[in-house]
Amino acid sequence: MHQPIDIEALCAERGLRITDQRRVIARVLSESDDHPDVDKLHARASAIDSGISIATVYRTVRLFEEAGILDRHDFGDGRARYEASPEAHHDHMIDVESGKVIEFVDPELEALQRQIAERLGYRLVDHRMELFGVRIDRDASPKGTGPQE
Repeated sequence: MHQPIDIEALCAERGLRITDQRRVIARVLSESDDHPDVDKLHARASAIDSGISIATVYRTVRLFEEAGILDRHDFGDGRARYEASPEAHHDHMIDVESGKVIEFVDPELEALQRQIAERLGYRLVDHRMELFGVRIDRDASPKGTGPQE
């Protein structure tokens, strides 16, 4: 389900100046198939360029978020986690025991959310859903569109 997003290209489209360190951070984010926090981003980026400080990662993440390039998530573990703003909408199921994040799309759920908004007198323009749970059967594989951590 997770399609790689070229964050560096999005920066160029939105007129952001791309320094060498921002380029490394953008590449790390583009190649991430999980939802890393700033510490993970820093570890991955500094493995490529040891001159990248944690402060640079914080500033870059904030810049990308303000430009609409990154989405910030709070999955209940006390850390802000990030992913490239997806082209296609998806929701998240968070395993509260392991921290695993599963991305999913459910057309019935999307339709129900639109119906609820209309019933309340609104046209739904956006939403974010994060479900938190514990595995019922720890040996079974998750159902849905596939795990994405």
